[in-house]
Amino acid sequence: MTAPISILLQVNGERVDAHVLPRINLADFLREHLHLTGTHVGCEHGVCGACTVRVNGEIVRACLMLAVQAQGASVQTIEGLSDSGEIADLQEAFRNRNALQCGYCTPGMLMAAQDLLKQQLAPSRDEIRGHLSGNYCRCTGYHAIIDAIEATASARQRSPQ
Repeated sequence: MTAPISILLQVNGERVDAHVLPRINLADFLREHLHLTGTHVGCEHGVCGACTVRVNGEIVRACLMLAVQAQGASVQTIEGLSDSGEIADLQEAFRNRNALQCGYCTPGMLMAAQDLLKQQLAPSRDEIRGHLSGNYCRCTGYHAIIDAIEATASARQRSPQ
């Protein structure tokens, strides 16, 4: 039997020291060990985007990354972005534009949308679509999601954070 490995990382700004089996992926570690259930597990193949988190400032698929690979890293989940207020305006736009229905894809969509808005001040609708192409939504048809991201970008241009 494989022995657990000790890892030390920052999750949403807090130090986490844990022992994990080498085969556990980051999504399962966040959900099962840290009870951060906003990181959803959909396809487990990195295709759907439901498990999107930020590692050292870059969005990644947590289902494709082993927890041991996060050794020494800074990980931010949807809970961290929400609790810090970083995406409050984006969340508000999603609510106002009815850009969420079942909500399963929403955390990954918000993570990807914020990533785009950090890179580009005024992305076009095509650029938004392109950036979200790795995030699946089975309910909304994406129009309201794109509207919400576009509205957030416009609002941020008028009053930079």
